[in-house]
Amino acid sequence: MRRPRPLVLAGASALVGLLLGGLAVPALAGPSGPVPRGSGLQQAELVGHAVLPALTFGEQIPSGALVADANGVDAPFPAQPVQGFSGLLVQNGGEAFVLSDNGYGTKANSADYLLRVNRLRVDVVTSEVTVVGGFGLSDPRKVLTQPLTRADRRLTGADFDPESFQRMPDGTFWFGEEFGPSLLHTDAQGRVLSAPVAPAGVRSPDAPDLAGGQPTIGSSKGFEGMALSPDGRTLYPMLEGAVAGDDPQTLRIYSFDTRTGKYTGLKSQFRLESPGDAIGDLVALDDDRFLVIERDNAQGPASQLKAVYLLDTRDADRDGFADKELLVNLLAIPDPEGVAGAPGSFFTFPFVTIEQLAVLDDHTIVVGNDNNFPGSNGRTAGVPDDNEYAFIQVDQDLDVAAPRR
Repeated sequence: MRRPRPLVLAGASALVGLLLGGLAVPALAGPSGPVPRGSGLQQAELVGHAVLPALTFGEQIPSGALVADANGVDAPFPAQPVQGFSGLLVQNGGEAFVLSDNGYGTKANSADYLLRVNRLRVDVVTSEVTVVGGFGLSDPRKVLTQPLTRADRRLTGADFDPESFQRMPDGTFWFGEEFGPSLLHTDAQGRVLSAPVAPAGVRSPDAPDLAGGQPTIGSSKGFEGMALSPDGRTLYPMLEGAVAGDDPQTLRIYSFDTRTGKYTGLKSQFRLESPGDAIGDLVALDDDRFLVIERDNAQGPASQLKAVYLLDTRDADRDGFADKELLVNLLAIPDPEGVAGAPGSFFTFPFVTIEQLAVLDDHTIVVGNDNNFPGSNGRTAGVPDDNEYAFIQVDQDLDVAAPRR
């Protein structure tokens, strides 16, 4: 293992405050955790860990009226839970934007959850995460034609299910969501700028209007991950499930031109390790290479696959899929310094949904879970999962392309 360098949040510009010592670690062969199916080996190391407690609340508007009590937490809640993070954009100064998804998992139970992007400060010295700001999603200009839940046109989890987002060079945001599935463009304050754009021939059972055709993709299988090209002009939204007629292990990665607001075809296709798996997030390293989270649908000790893969869409073996290589087995991350446990142990990320991924530099990534408050308990049985972040240093040089904007 290479000698670690100072841990940096947001590329090479913002020092979080943790200076790490070096320790040689052998390549992992899975001695204390399952190795992902068909994965081979990894060389990685935990260098930071930070936690936002599950019982963190924001705006004092009641929520969770249709949520079942779970893991010792009684619903409804007197305020909006800060939870369900499904996207991560690191910023300068040790901060990050995180995207909360539709709330409690379905259209039917999330009408009182306000869609929001929170701004967090992450301190890996104290292992603490603090909410320092953010903004909600809304449609005050009445751009959307579909019926909305609230008369004030603040968007809720019954209106959209945002699972990924990117900040554009002009400060606006694009969101990938699952109910259409569609892409949604907002200004810097989360106000909708234009009508949602859906890919041709792809329709969810949760789409606001099915007049254009019957569903061709399963519920909650729309746009899950979404990468941005280095030049800031092209989005690469990725479906979480297979489209009707496609192989059930095949997921589509689309290409979307943000200047024209139109899809330009498929960037690539991704082959899951198993038909029952799902993806959690997608980030670009350059125009052709990406990192993706793949996971099974289990949590805790039952988990068999939680991993970050390196994809190359140039498809060197010409099999019709992006070439795929294991980068990190999230079920057995070496922790030689005892960052999150005993020195020399292995740290595990055993959550059912792991939906945040960011690249900090050529050898450092950060991964975060979607804690599905209050329902998921992958860390400890009977206890609601916190929002956790694992900072991981990898031996492989990711050779991240500099933005061309």
